[in-house]
Amino acid sequence: MLYLTPCYRVQESSEVYLSSPALATNRRTKSRFLRGNPLKFCLTLMLAFILVGCEQKDTLQEVKERGYLTVVTRTSPTTYYRDNTGPTGFEYQLAQRFADQLGVELNVHTESTITGIFRNLREGTADLASAGLSLSAARAEEFSVTQSYFEVQPLVIYQSGQYRPSSITDLYERTVLVTANSSHLELLEQLLESHPKLRWKVIASSDSADLLDQINEDTPFAIVDDYDFALQQPLFPRLKEAFSFGDKQQLVWFITTDSQSDTLTEAANLFLSEVKADGVLRGLAEEFFSYEPLVSRAGTFTFSQNMDSVLPDYENMIRQVAHEYNIDWNLLAAMAYQESHWDPKAKSFTGVRGMMMLTQRTARELNVKNRLDPLESLRGGARYLNKLKRRLDPAIPEPDRTYMAMAAYNIGMSHLQDARKLTAQKGDNPMVWRDLMKHLPKLQKPSYYRTLRFGYARGAEAVTYVQNIRHYANILLWRDITQGQEIEPHNSRDFLPETLQELHLLGL
Repeated sequence: MLYLTPCYRVQESSEVYLSSPALATNRRTKSRFLRGNPLKFCLTLMLAFILVGCEQKDTLQEVKERGYLTVVTRTSPTTYYRDNTGPTGFEYQLAQRFADQLGVELNVHTESTITGIFRNLREGTADLASAGLSLSAARAEEFSVTQSYFEVQPLVIYQSGQYRPSSITDLYERTVLVTANSSHLELLEQLLESHPKLRWKVIASSDSADLLDQINEDTPFAIVDDYDFALQQPLFPRLKEAFSFGDKQQLVWFITTDSQSDTLTEAANLFLSEVKADGVLRGLAEEFFSYEPLVSRAGTFTFSQNMDSVLPDYENMIRQVAHEYNIDWNLLAAMAYQESHWDPKAKSFTGVRGMMMLTQRTARELNVKNRLDPLESLRGGARYLNKLKRRLDPAIPEPDRTYMAMAAYNIGMSHLQDARKLTAQKGDNPMVWRDLMKHLPKLQKPSYYRTLRFGYARGAEAVTYVQNIRHYANILLWRDITQGQEIEPHNSRDFLPETLQELHLLGL
């Protein structure tokens, strides 16, 4: 980092020397001082040579020479977190692509506050801040900024059933929650002169869930961005949008305050222009900022249409693989639909591929050579699901065991185990999917995920994932029944708790 280089240290020493009152003498006094001290004269001369020879390196050049780009961000559903594929998130994916374009590794550092993010830039411990930060006049004065890559609308949020404000004047004498050092706080401060009755409470955390969690009678409102609220709302179903707060804002990257950072800013701008032009930026936004709720009537209708038009091409293949791996065919078919809508060539902007949307790493582990081959993908997905089931506590009964394995397929086994631990802590049964699904969404709340080993995860989406698959599987099962197809037999003993499986009961 810049602040650790020898040249920078020499400049720091020089600045201290020049500002020291004890040494701020006139030229004649300095000359006598140096003539009377030959050793100090030599040292001063050497220092002068060092200062002349030491030039600050261009920031982009230094990044390439050191071999990595240090990005500071924050953990949140809109920026950075870890799932079953490893580190991910909208900002992470953008930063990783930028580092790839520069030909360097990505080094990610997280901060829990906006203050901490900007401190990293001021101190030179990060090259760039990619954290869903809005452009403001104050920030633009202090930091180098890139072009905008996303537009957001600040919203005033309130609790349904309580007083709903419709304008700024409706906020008078009522406490509004706002994130410390945020662009929302800057706007409130600017409005204070014309609206002196505005009141607010500053929350240090950069995660909007902390603000939303504190909305109550004493602090009835909060200001968050629209895309952030859309992802957080499933955790806070009683919270609603009251009105738009100010104009739309532009998200930008902020670059280290070093004077030689122009080339890094130019490179970042070139990169952002390219991902806008080729559709990558739009694709990432759709992938990370769209929340798929439980299947709606329209979703069920679309599934039924695909069941008639697309499924026949792959049904025999799915049945074959399901038989090979002892999985209900309708369950495997439903998983494949939830993953890719039965599209064997499906591709995600985050790198997952194929009908079962396998990552490259998972494909290697499962010996899948071609992720876009539907048979290989189905076998890989089935093998992976069974592998996850084997990693679970053997005491977990069916069908809960399968549901939990499917959740792990989506969110990762580490996060699933965190949720099971949380379920037990809350007095519920971690062996039962019905209890577990109540607590999985809490992995998105700071008050919970900060206490867990593996941190933040999009737990609500894992619940939706499993419940959607169950819904689709039931439709397929009912179709088989109505068409008179033979239903594969099951051993009912597999669906009993382990303690009952050992009992030998006589019929009446």
